[in-house]
Order: sequence, then C-alpha cells, then structure tokens
Amino acid sequence: MIVVAMFTLIHLSFYRNANQLSVKMIITTNVCWGSFPKRMIVTIMIFVACTASFMLRVHMSINLLAMIQPIAAAPTNNSIILLNNTTSISSVSHTTANETFTPDANLIVPAPVVPDYGIRYDWNQNMQSHILGAYFYGYLLTSLPAGPLAEQYGPQRLIGYSFILSAFVTALFPLFAAIDAWAVIAGRFLIGLLSGCVYPTLHNVISRWIPPNEKSKAVACIAGGSTFGTVVTWPFAGLLTEHFGWVYAFYVPAFLSALVGVIWFWLIADAPSEHKTITKEERDLIEASFGNTVSKTKAKPPLVQVVTSLPFIALVLSHYSSFWGLNFFVTQAPKFINEVLGFNLTNAGFLSSLPYLARMFSGFFFGYIGDCLRRKETMPVTALRKFFIIFSHFLPGAFLIALPFIGQDPIVTVSCIIACLGFNGASTITNLVNAQDLSPNFAATLYGMMNFLATTAGFLAPMVVAFFTKERNTMEEWKYVFLLTASFYIVSGIIFILFGSGKVQKWNEIQEQKTTEPVEPEDQNVKL
Repeated sequence: MIVVAMFTLIHLSFYRNANQLSVKMIITTNVCWGSFPKRMIVTIMIFVACTASFMLRVHMSINLLAMIQPIAAAPTNNSIILLNNTTSISSVSHTTANETFTPDANLIVPAPVVPDYGIRYDWNQNMQSHILGAYFYGYLLTSLPAGPLAEQYGPQRLIGYSFILSAFVTALFPLFAAIDAWAVIAGRFLIGLLSGCVYPTLHNVISRWIPPNEKSKAVACIAGGSTFGTVVTWPFAGLLTEHFGWVYAFYVPAFLSALVGVIWFWLIADAPSEHKTITKEERDLIEASFGNTVSKTKAKPPLVQVVTSLPFIALVLSHYSSFWGLNFFVTQAPKFINEVLGFNLTNAGFLSSLPYLARMFSGFFFGYIGDCLRRKETMPVTALRKFFIIFSHFLPGAFLIALPFIGQDPIVTVSCIIACLGFNGASTITNLVNAQDLSPNFAATLYGMMNFLATTAGFLAPMVVAFFTKERNTMEEWKYVFLLTASFYIVSGIIFILFGSGKVQKWNEIQEQKTTEPVEPEDQNVKL
C-alpha cells in the first residue's frame, strides 16, 4: 500500500506538470483535481498489472535454486565427488561422508550443509534451462494474437482472466514438482501462455485511454512495473523460501495474482466511453487528444505493409535486443550472482534486483523527460527516439563489453550490471513507446508482433548460458554471454538510428479507406 501511495503521489505530480505546461490541456486542471482522473487509475493499474505479471515470470529463477540438489559432493564407495565452480570433478578416496577433499589445499574440510527449504529434486542443468525457458514458449504463442484480440474484443477480460487463471496454475506447482520435472515445465508453459496476452493488451489500453503527451509516462509504468515486480519478487521469494520453504514462494504469488485479477475487473473498463464513473469532461479530453489518428472503427491490421516497413523492422530489432538483455538478466542473474560471485540465496535475490530498481527509476525519469520534450516541441519525435537510443542501447552495450575485463571484484561486477539496466530504462522513450508513434490504431498488434519475436530471447538466453557453462561456470565462460548481449544492443541501435522513425505511418489510416468503399456502388447506380 505504501508503494502504491508513493507511486500515486509521483504520478499526480506528473499530471500537475502536464496541466501547467500545456496550454491545450490547461482547461483540464479543474477536471483532474475536482475528481480523481480515471486515466490515472488506469495508469496505476498498468503498473500493478506489470508488477504482478513479472512476479509470475521471474519467481521461478529463485525458487528453482531451492528446489534442486546443489552442485556439491556426493559420496560413492567411500569417495567424495567434488564439483564446484572452479574445479573439475575429482574423486578422492578414504574420506568420510561428512568430509570433502580439496585438491588445491590438500586439506580435509567438512562438506557444506545443504539448507532444508523442502524436498529437493535431481534436475540437471539442461532440465533447469527447460524449466526456465518453458514460460517463454507459452508466452510466444499468445503474444502474437493478443493484440488483434484486444483491438476486436477489448482489453478488460483478457487481462483479468489471465491473472486469475495464472493464480490457479501457480498454486499447483508443488504438486507438479512432486509428479515430474516435465509437469513443472508444462506448468511454466501454461503460465507463459496466460501471461503472453498481458503486454500487447496493455498497449491497447494505453492507445484507448492515454493522451499522446502522457504516453511516455504510461509506457514507463509498463517498464517500471515490470522492473518493480523483479525488484520485489527476488528478495521476497528468497525470504519466503528461507523462512517457510519454497512451496510458499508459489502460494503467495498465486494469491497476489488472483487479487490483481479481481481488482482489474473492478476498476478498469475497455475504453473511456464504457467507464461508468468517468466525468464527461475527462472523457471528451481523452477522445479529443487523439484527433484523427485513432479510429473507433474496428479493422484488421495491414500485415503485409507492417512487416515490410523499414521503421517497424528497425523497431523490432531494437526491441529484440532490449528484451534479450532484460530476459537474460531476469532468468540468469540469480544464478550468476549465487554460483559465480558466491552470494547466498537471499543476497543473490537482493543483488539481482538492484539493476531492475535502477531501471525502474530511470524509466520514469526518461519517460518524464520524453513527455516534456514532446510538449515543448524541443525536437521532432523521430529525433527524440533516435537520440535516446544512445542511452537505451549503446551505453548498456558498452558496460557489458567492459564487465568481463574489469569485473573481477563482485561489487564492481554488480555495479556494471546496475549501470547496464539503469541506462536501458531509456527504452521507455525508444523501443517501448515507438509502436504508439508508428500506428496508434494498431499499437497492440505491433507490440504483439514485436513481443512474439522478442520472446524467443526468453528461452534462448538460458540455452546460451547452459551452452557456455556446461563444462565450467566461471567468469571466463560468462564473458562470451556478456559480449554476445552487448553486440545485440549496439548493432540494433545502429539499425534504429539509420531506419527508425517517430512518424505515424500511412498504413495506420487503412481503415479510413474501408469506410469509403461502400460509397462506390451508390455512385455507380446514380450514373446508371
């Protein structure tokens, strides 16, 4: 509740500034402060929905560490098999079951105590990568049709039922784990299937509810909510696991997901015209702000024109690289910090969350800057998007290139990761909002297509890490993963600068042509 209150105060200040600085919207000052603006409630719920969605996405990265047998000594015929991050498998005879032989020091030391967080399962690295990646296979299938479905049938039910059903499946994970690892994979697939519709549908909510000069802040809520979900979930899941066992790290997120679904149905309508308590003044303000760029006529998106559009292709590539970096750290940061840097489970969760905390605040900061620059018309929208690609893509790439060479100290390593995702927060005014620029009418469809392709990063990133670390799990192996991610950031940023755009594309207006088609037969009848 404190977090929501703080977020509300921050957003109220954003709206106050918007009203004071914009002559066109100054008339809304009395409207916004005479009654609580419904578009602000929508924006807050976007933040909450993204927080819950990422909670369901990332908690498995921490939970899995407590569910598996650790890489540790295993006795075999009076021998101890030693496997750690810096040595190969070693077999040493004549040691007791409570002792481990360390070849480097030639000393007998007690074997590490395995914490009792609940039953543990013998799932190898390959199986773990499938468990972490299964979410994204399901996510992939629904992210593409979610946009057209939201545009045709409205976003309220899609998102509401997604959270309620995801809560039910999440609560069953202790049962899935007891059955088989493939049951866990199937459960993660179902969660991804249900969650895939959330983000494209939220872009449809923004295109229906949020005026153009406020969209960067709304998109910042998508990035900020996603980040906050990670920031809260990882340390919270670690604490739940260490104090109550890993089963509660599934039950609590399940309850919260169901709660968000119920609140969403209560507060959100498909459009301002369908909201029961919105004032006429605010509804008219929202609808008038769109001008003729948003049509109330439902139409199918011009897919051929979309997929052959150079600005859209550049957007897809920049979004893919940003999504790769985000999902790489989402799925692998706890593993890297726990196993390579050597922090315990709670500290690994806390340290893994810090980069996302930086990304959340920088996302709101850059979103606020973007809206201010648009209101003041300091630079064209295209120039705005291309300039800030330096922050969202080039600087993160630079930090990842430097990380393997300067990150010998754990604190320096974590600092580089924080800087990387912190600057990537500028994506709130580059790739995350650009679909709204290119086509307000089909923003949800565009984002669904972008997410469909970018989601492959969610299951490819764990596979890449598993490939490079299958023999050893040190910074030397992780170096190649960091450099690969850096190359994605930088190459896609260059392509966006060359071919990206912030202008509404011609194919956005295609439905206008469809409304004039019935007139032609009437004209022909008159001539006859």
